[in-house]
Amino acid sequence: MLTYPHIDPVAVQIGPLAVHWYGLTYLVAFALFYALARVRIRQQPFAGVSMPGPWTARDVEDLLFMGVMGAILGGRLGYCLFYKPEFYAAHPLEVFAIWKGGMSFHGGMLGTIAAMGLFAKLRGRRFFEVADLVAPCVPTGLAAGRVGNFINGELWGRLADPSLPWAMVFPQAGAAPRHPSQIYQFLLEGLLLFVLLWLYARKPRGLGQVSGAFLFGYGLLRFVAEYFREPDDFLGLLAMNLSMGQWLCVPMMAAGLLIWLWGRKQPRHL
Repeated sequence: MLTYPHIDPVAVQIGPLAVHWYGLTYLVAFALFYALARVRIRQQPFAGVSMPGPWTARDVEDLLFMGVMGAILGGRLGYCLFYKPEFYAAHPLEVFAIWKGGMSFHGGMLGTIAAMGLFAKLRGRRFFEVADLVAPCVPTGLAAGRVGNFINGELWGRLADPSLPWAMVFPQAGAAPRHPSQIYQFLLEGLLLFVLLWLYARKPRGLGQVSGAFLFGYGLLRFVAEYFREPDDFLGLLAMNLSMGQWLCVPMMAAGLLIWLWGRKQPRHL
């Protein structure tokens, strides 16, 4: 068995100013998105878009800013509504206490979708043109976030067989060995999804097919990873012994498949 290598969550301390590793992983995620999106707008079909205007670096910057705002607001509201609705209904001011933690990926995704919709409307672009640009640039950010989870020693996995070579003891979770599920999610939802989606997006696809593939692919890989991740202690397992994360992945996969099938009938250009 391995023992969780305790890592100081503070990367740099200068007087009262503390820079946390988790915050740095967010900056890495934003930087990777910006770099990859700049590459995407130079590739076809985006490089050939002329109406309502060509894609520019300024578009990427504005899209990143709006997406970050949508992810933060959606992630917080999603956590409050999906995971602890009774608590936050009784303590509504706690919704704003984001320093206490509590973010939902699925809520953040909905917030990002809303931000992309607003961006598309303001710029006169089709929603799925924007979504197909964004989708392959997202998984590396998810991978960076999972690194942050591991550094914080949070979101550990379920109990594992002690003979498993990479079973790990997280002191915060007791003395029993567990799956390092943060690493599983880093590899599956982050690196694997990025490679598959980036390669898939390099060939001509119908409008919406790339974003549909992202929704289905993330939903499927997250659903699998959740079998190794410890469910939230205040929820446990729900119907059919599935976690809340898995249940939220079901409509995500269904939506992704429907969008992908719809995209097959769309022109293979923007």
